[in-house]
Amino acid sequence: MHVLIPASRDINDVGFVHVERTTRLPRPHLRGGLPVAPVPRAVIDSARRLTSEDEVQTMMAEAVQRRFCTPEMLADELDQGRTTGTAMPRRALTPLLAGAKSVAEADAWRLWRRSGLPAGRWNVPIYDVHGGYIATPDFWCDELALAWEIDSYRYHTSFDDYRATVARNARYVAAGIVVLQTLPSRLRTEPGKVADELQAAFRTAQARPRPNVLLKRVA
Repeated sequence: MHVLIPASRDINDVGFVHVERTTRLPRPHLRGGLPVAPVPRAVIDSARRLTSEDEVQTMMAEAVQRRFCTPEMLADELDQGRTTGTAMPRRALTPLLAGAKSVAEADAWRLWRRSGLPAGRWNVPIYDVHGGYIATPDFWCDELALAWEIDSYRYHTSFDDYRATVARNARYVAAGIVVLQTLPSRLRTEPGKVADELQAAFRTAQARPRPNVLLKRVA
């Protein structure tokens, strides 16, 4: 348990309780009558003490994905607090600030950056020329109308999930969008092969006229 106390107090750690004196004591939120730190402060304080970059990335991505806080709130907390132990949290925060919302998307963001392909956007809705919704791809290269979906098996274990994915892919095809689907595990186990597949998808998208699809709905 991590407990924050005013810097003027002199209390030491006891057993499983880690006591931290701070000059930035946050305004607490009450949970079941217990005063707790705001989520951004709790996440960053915890991240500064972790030694595994994967654990830091997972915790920060989950806080954002579950809408407990925004990447910008985490960035503000990092900027206001101590610099000790912030190198890993800052690295983990970079893809989240770019729009990634999960560990898999953070891995994909890093792989795309290494690929040398044109920049794109994460989790933006795409529409057809009539204003019809197509999809919200994990990654979107608007220059070429190229979508990249990081499709995890655990999100397709039910028939409804599978049906939704098939319907999404059908909308991509109907709109003329080139889409690449990648399993999250392959981003780490086969990054070279995934990079090759990205390059191939890029060439395919580049070789055909860009379809008339938009980032904003047209009324």
